[in-house]
Amino acid sequence: MRGPGTGDGGSVRKVRVGVVGAGALGFHHIRLLKKIEGADVVGFYDHNPTRSAQVAKELETVAFASLEALLDRVEAITVVVPTPAHVGVGQVVLERGLHALIEKPLADTLPGAEQLVHAARERGCCLQVGHVERFNRAVRAATPYLDEPRFLQTERLAPFQPRGTDVAVILDLMIHDLDLVLELVRSEVSEVRATGVPILSPHVDIANARVEFANGAVAIITASRVSRERTRKLRIFQPTGYFSLDLAQGSGHFYRLKSGWQDAAATRMEDIVEHVRLEAPEAEPLKLELESFLRAVRGDGDVVVTGAAGLQALTLAYRVADAISASPLAAARP
Repeated sequence: MRGPGTGDGGSVRKVRVGVVGAGALGFHHIRLLKKIEGADVVGFYDHNPTRSAQVAKELETVAFASLEALLDRVEAITVVVPTPAHVGVGQVVLERGLHALIEKPLADTLPGAEQLVHAARERGCCLQVGHVERFNRAVRAATPYLDEPRFLQTERLAPFQPRGTDVAVILDLMIHDLDLVLELVRSEVSEVRATGVPILSPHVDIANARVEFANGAVAIITASRVSRERTRKLRIFQPTGYFSLDLAQGSGHFYRLKSGWQDAAATRMEDIVEHVRLEAPEAEPLKLELESFLRAVRGDGDVVVTGAAGLQALTLAYRVADAISASPLAAARP
């Protein structure tokens, strides 16, 4: 029996897909989509003609002269434009009944994000949000061992670069970890405390948040875009052990408590825990994300990061921003 996403002979039905935005990240969307069996890459649109010509030549694809011309030819779109433009572009895409993957954060305002979620629901479209860390190799490897995380620590540090500074570091970087924490804990947020400061941009460039959940879990989340070095770390403590994940390297370790260790008269840490090196198949996270989106479009799988999940992460991001605004540090600034 043929599945909804297969063609004759069991082959995967190709999805006619395009990309809006051909900047640094949009370039990689196009590059990777061209490598995916289930993608028929129709082309892309970018408002910059010089950039469009360059990308079209380098990636051997079609640069459309207008967004409307591209949308006339596709059934699915990935939106990779600056965050303030997500709602404007996303709304046009969804109102045409086209499926959309919109890069994170879903929008730069909560009403805008709600508008996109509503439009997708009304039109019956797939709406996926580009929280690519869900597809990180270390996270995929840790997932089978996760069991009621109770304390989480994240560090996401990056050198300063002008790209992304149209929004605060909370929406630029921290939102990756806010989404991960929400997915891992799966409980209502009960309290948020945070502090942060602008340093090299008009917006907050470094921030630290403490997020408490209704089930008792706590997450300490740090993000900075004024670091000398690039770091992406996630530590998870749960009743059965401790995870140390290096998201930048896609590697990790799980130190699991041995069964019955309390009765074993243990004198060394090695007697109490066993070391599990976390392994998962190597794959480019963005490619996995795009593949999952196309599967959802074909009806072969669920949307991994739904519009509702993107809205939830954005809601928490704004709670962090509000907590920063209300902090004593913010009040002390001139």
